[in-house]
Amino acid sequence: MKQKLFLLSIILPVFYACLDAGTTPRPLKNAVASKPLPAKVSDIRPPDGCKRVDGGNPDFAAWLRNIPVKKDNTVYLYNGKPKGYQGAQYAVLDVPVGRKDLQQCADAVMRLRASWLYSEGRFSEIRFADNNGRMYACPPSPDSAAFERYLETVYAYCGTHSLAQQLRGTRWRDLQPGDVLIRGGSPGHAVIVVDVAENDMHQKYYMLAQSYMPAQSIHILKNPADPDGGPWYDAGQANDLITTPEWNFRKEELKTW
Repeated sequence: MKQKLFLLSIILPVFYACLDAGTTPRPLKNAVASKPLPAKVSDIRPPDGCKRVDGGNPDFAAWLRNIPVKKDNTVYLYNGKPKGYQGAQYAVLDVPVGRKDLQQCADAVMRLRASWLYSEGRFSEIRFADNNGRMYACPPSPDSAAFERYLETVYAYCGTHSLAQQLRGTRWRDLQPGDVLIRGGSPGHAVIVVDVAENDMHQKYYMLAQSYMPAQSIHILKNPADPDGGPWYDAGQANDLITTPEWNFRKEELKTW
């Protein structure tokens, strides 16, 4: 039943604004997944000597790792056309984009969180606030169509600014799957930590996923500092700046649910 709910819950649209940025931190030596592309996120091999860690919410971590990956590694826009820039993605998640220009950055983060809670039947916990603090609560026990309608309302009124206010700040050293790097505003951007791995020296590595503007496939990002084009970022890098292919974040912009 949960598998069926998971498949239903990912067919949802999303909406808000993001723009560019970018410098490159020091190179990171890590493992890259073998080709062909993995079937799901958990098939992406962690850096050598590392094991995956669940953090404080192992159920959400497991759900994120079980998101399927598309065989076609192309990022498509909501209108079915390929995105002009195809250099950001390591893998494309098998999550439909929708036919409207809605599934942008913060919306994709909210979609993944809401879809997990939906798959668990935890409908009362699906709540997102707008910029004025008004809370949009999921209807009790919605079918997939009602859930879509609810999320369309959320995407219309909630975005990076409101989500950044709703989430709680967390320490960088406590980084875990499901955390969000977010800068609220217009422009603003948000990416979600889809996986974390750690070695015996307690050095952490993490993977990020994003949607962007216009609405497009949710995809796992490459680390621009990795000469092999791998997806793992070094959490212990000395630089406070986190450079992704299309945006820069600061470590202090990490938030959790």
